[in-house]
Order: sequence, then structure tokens, then C-alpha cells
Amino acid sequence: MNYDELMQPVLAFLGCKTPQAWLDEAVNNLPLLMQDHANCEKKAAGTAMNLMFRYSFFNDLQVKLAQLVREEMLHYEQVLEFMNKRGQEWQALSAGRYAGGLRKEVRTYEPEALIDILIIGAFVEARSCERFYALAPLVDEELGRYYRYLLKSESRHYEDYLALALDVAKSNQLKDPEEDIQNRIDHIREVEQQLIESPDPVFRFHSGVPKLKQAKAS
Repeated sequence: MNYDELMQPVLAFLGCKTPQAWLDEAVNNLPLLMQDHANCEKKAAGTAMNLMFRYSFFNDLQVKLAQLVREEMLHYEQVLEFMNKRGQEWQALSAGRYAGGLRKEVRTYEPEALIDILIIGAFVEARSCERFYALAPLVDEELGRYYRYLLKSESRHYEDYLALALDVAKSNQLKDPEEDIQNRIDHIREVEQQLIESPDPVFRFHSGVPKLKQAKAS
């Protein structure tokens, strides 16, 4: 598989690449990264399931999200297997700022709220895909192979979320659904870029630039 070609639309969709400082921190904190990766897969499945219940009247949404739930839970199980194989015990982690920062942009009325949630879902999946791509050559061979394996599904997930957002806009007869979707993509892209490129006090899978640890006073 040509991973560079697969990643071209993903990188074009995102506003920036992962900063080198985050990658350096990730390589030095693989256990924490793996734990938060597991959390992200479980949360992604939960989010998709909640959308299925909340918007059960959208048939296309049901089908796509059901597939996504299955895949996210499979990935969750796989990451748990990696952790177990490497002797890493489960630990609780607080949430980072990323998802909450994006959710602040969701409009408060329908169908615009659903459209925003789906576009945010696309950015989360695209960022995950970009980070797996960037991390793959930096980690050990086994983990790098697994991250490359995830690229195909993660890139498809972001495309599915965007397609669903457009379907919702069209089915609700918005005046110009494609323009509305593009405007929201442009806006959320700026917010996502700021979250990725600005200093972040907490290191997580989707966190921003790690803040430098202050030297202890001698």
C-alpha cells in the first residue's frame, strides 16, 4: 500500500502537521500514549453509539455509525492486547483539552448541531490518522506496523463523517449545503490547528505542543 498517497487528502484536510515537539514527547512516553490511544478508541465508539440513539431517524447515519462502532471497538481490543503483551497495566487518565475544545464550537440548534458534531468527528479521525502516520517510523517495528494498519480505516472514518455531514445538510434542505459544510470545515480547522500548535500542559494522544518542564530548583 502506498501510504504517502493514502495520506494526501488527510493532510490536505487538516490545517497543520503534528509538531516535532509532540512526536519527541510521544516516543519517550509510549506507555502513556498507548493508554490514551485505548481511551480514544473506546470514546470514539461511545460517541458513535450515542449519535445512533440520538439521531435514529437518519438511516444512512445508522449504517455508517454501526460499522464505525464495530471497528473502533476492535481497535480498542487490539490496543489492550498490545498493552497486556508488553506488561502494561490499565491506568485511569484524565481527558485532555482537545475534544472539549472542539465541542465548544458546536452550534446549539438542529440540524446544524449534528452537522458540526460530524465535522468534528472527521477532524478527530483525520488527526488520529496523521499522528499514526507520523509515529509509525519512530516507534518499534511491531507498533509501527500496527499504526500503519490503522491508517486505512482512520482515513475512511474521516471521509464517512464528512459524507454524513453533507447528507444531513442536503436532507434538511439547507439553502446551500455544500457552502455551509465548507464554511464550518474552515472554521473548525482553525480551532483544531490552534489546539494542536499551542502549548498544552497535559500530554495526550491529541494534545498540543508539550510545555517545557520547569527545572527543579537546586
